[in-house]
Amino acid sequence: MDRTLAADLACLPDLLDATRRAAAEALVTLDERPVVPAPADAGPPAPEPLPEHGDGTEAALDAFRTRWAPRFSASAGPRYLGFVTGGATPAALAGDWLTSAHDQNSNSAFDGAGQHLERETTGWLRTLFGLSDAHTGTFVSGATLSNTVGLAIAREWLGERLGVSPAEDGVAALGPVRVLSGAPHSSIAKALSVLGLGRACLVRVPTLPGREAVDPAALGRALADAPGPAVVVANAGTVNTVDFDDLTALAALKERHDFWLHTDAAFGAFAALSPAHAHLTAGLDASDSVCVDLHKWLNVPYDSAVQFTRRRDLQARVFANAAAYLGPLGDEPDLVHLTPENSHRLRALAAWFTLRAYGRAGHREIVERDIDCARVLGAELERDPALRLLAPVRLNVVCFTLAAAPTPQRLAALREAVAAEVFVTPTVYGGTPALRAAFSNWRTTHADVRRAAEALRTAAKEIA
Repeated sequence: MDRTLAADLACLPDLLDATRRAAAEALVTLDERPVVPAPADAGPPAPEPLPEHGDGTEAALDAFRTRWAPRFSASAGPRYLGFVTGGATPAALAGDWLTSAHDQNSNSAFDGAGQHLERETTGWLRTLFGLSDAHTGTFVSGATLSNTVGLAIAREWLGERLGVSPAEDGVAALGPVRVLSGAPHSSIAKALSVLGLGRACLVRVPTLPGREAVDPAALGRALADAPGPAVVVANAGTVNTVDFDDLTALAALKERHDFWLHTDAAFGAFAALSPAHAHLTAGLDASDSVCVDLHKWLNVPYDSAVQFTRRRDLQARVFANAAAYLGPLGDEPDLVHLTPENSHRLRALAAWFTLRAYGRAGHREIVERDIDCARVLGAELERDPALRLLAPVRLNVVCFTLAAAPTPQRLAALREAVAAEVFVTPTVYGGTPALRAAFSNWRTTHADVRRAAEALRTAAKEIA
């Protein structure tokens, strides 16, 4: 064994304790650190050559703390409101650390404890989101892969309707394909490209006036215009305004039209936890496949998501992997037969820990507090004459812009001016350049909202 590696093994408990101290320091200082370091501070250090002989974990830890840690954003903290970024609850962090310590690759029944834990966890999540036992779930890396897997199953369903199998015969056997959606997330087009269906098969359906929710009547007409099997991608929480399609109305259309209903509920599915907002997810169970991201509102570390479907048989047909060392497909397919990955880390453990530690009630409190914080920020910004909301705050996202001359350049200046206090991301809504603040972190409180609002008001006034 390499001498340095052997020395690290001999003092492994001490090294883990030093790592724990470094992690604790990073987390306890989140509130004081800039949310996003200034560009001058965040630039990359001069590259170092790969050492021929390393000097051990302790020296590597020191180098990381000096060269890289100060350049990292406080994305785990309460005022990182860009994208839709959660943090990591204490229990999720513990689970993630143990994921690396145990280093399981449990995709096969030959070593199956990890996949049994994953099945228990997806069962808990299915209950959390109000899905029936008809749905089975599988962990993947994020919403993009979850949408890709769901649409891959839909692609095989289209083949089943036409008497072919794209998994065996290739996607050309399907002929022209239509994928209909009102306001699809960008990952949908990416998934269609990856799956060989092509971005051009995505058909935009009119949305309701002033909304991002699809018009069910317009969708019905679009389905009738070209009879035959199709795919409908529904939204349970759009990125800009967290708008929800009427999933019950869309499911009712299946009585008259033949289509696969895939619902992108990346973070909107968590509305089911709040009694005041659960009506938004009514009808989710009627979906044929569902995407839910977990490193958003479940507050587990990146990367983690789950994919649900009613047709696990078709899922296994797409992703089955034949090799003697992997074992047979079986009545309950091993995880290796359900996603593009032959191997993945035990992502389920962090989710299992946080669900086991805080239960439904604990995660409901996070969801409802974030919703309340979003509404408070929306009300604060609405009172400022230099700013204006572009949409009502429906759930956990505030979409806003400058009241005068909201150019991308001026909005970039606003975003950069507040970066030390709050991080928001650019968007375009209804043709208007804008910013959006998304609340999904377990730490965020009204005190953080006040700091964010004050920073935005001050910067907007200076820009105006």
